[in-house]
Amino acid sequence: MRNGEVLAFAMDLSVIPWEAVLGIAVGFGLAAAAGFRMFVPLLAAGVAAKAGVLELSPGFVWLASTPALAALGTATILEVGAYSVPWLDQLLDVIATPTAVAAGMLAAASVVVDLPPVLKWTAVVLAGGAAGMTQGATVFTRFKSTTLTGGLGNPVVSALELVSAVVTSALAIFLPLLTLVAVLLLLVFFTRRVHGVVFGRGGGLRAGAADEVTPGARPRVPRGPG
Repeated sequence: MRNGEVLAFAMDLSVIPWEAVLGIAVGFGLAAAAGFRMFVPLLAAGVAAKAGVLELSPGFVWLASTPALAALGTATILEVGAYSVPWLDQLLDVIATPTAVAAGMLAAASVVVDLPPVLKWTAVVLAGGAAGMTQGATVFTRFKSTTLTGGLGNPVVSALELVSAVVTSALAIFLPLLTLVAVLLLLVFFTRRVHGVVFGRGGGLRAGAADEVTPGARPRVPRGPG
């Protein structure tokens, strides 16, 4: 960016109203919930808007309409039921991972208000990343459950995911700032966990390889003092 563009961007950040900050917090919380169950936060946002608790951004007021609520409620029931079937849940993860990101972005875009377009859609894209991270965490947990229990423990994992989606959506609406901090901490934890799984063993192998003695090479004998 040029100096003028940087200054203009900084001025945009300095005039962000408090309502916009709360909208971003709510959006991140709902997006994180979409990683657990993608229709639950959309349904929660629609119900909250219908009750007058939540303000929807222009262009997304249809979420609070009766047909939309009926469709989202039906989709939520079908999603919850499908994830209760062992092995089918893993097949759904293949589809749910990209769609959860899209649902998270949609949920965030529906509540982010009073922001310039560039800032709004930057926040929406980041919120989609939060949805992808929580969805990745559920995929990882379900994979471990399938490995350890042969899929028998997956319904328990699915039930915990549903509870997490409902609780996270409710907290995002009623305690948005607290939820935003919790989501950020969760993202840091999950990023470190994935980094440890992916690179931890490799680093150990490289460290072990450094200590091996090459065949045919003379072993090093430590020298004494002097």
